[in-house]
Amino acid sequence: QVQLVESGGRSLPAGGSLRLSCVVSGGTFSRYALGWFRQAPGKEREFVARISRSGGDTYYADSVKGRFIVSRDNDKRTVYLQMNSLKSEDTAAYYCAARPTILSDITNYIRTDDFHFWGQGTQVTVSS
Repeated sequence: QVQLVESGGRSLPAGGSLRLSCVVSGGTFSRYALGWFRQAPGKEREFVARISRSGGDTYYADSVKGRFIVSRDNDKRTVYLQMNSLKSEDTAAYYCAARPTILSDITNYIRTDDFHFWGQGTQVTVSS
C-alpha cells in the first residue's frame, strides 16, 4: 500500500521561505514521477510542480516558476518543495502525489487525474 505524508506547512509573512516534505512509503520510490498540487478555499486543485522519476526533469506552473524548486531524495523516499518569495496568493493546502512510470516515459504529467496516489495535504498560509 502506497502512502504519502506531507509536512512543513505553517503560517508565515509574505516574502518568506518554506520547505515542504513528502515521505512516500510502499512501492518502489525510484519508479514514481512525483508532483505537488495546491488547493485554496473555494478553488479547484491546481498543479504546482512535478519531477521525473530520475529527478533530471522538472516542470513548474507559471505562477511559481523562478520561486519554487522541486527535488527528490530517493534514499530518503522523500520529495521536497522549496518555496521562496512567498505571496499571499500562495496560501493553500499543498498536496504531493505519485505516479508509477517507466524509464522511457517523457510525458509531462500535470493533471490531477495523471497521479494515482495522494497525501492528505499540509496547510500553508501567507499573510500580506
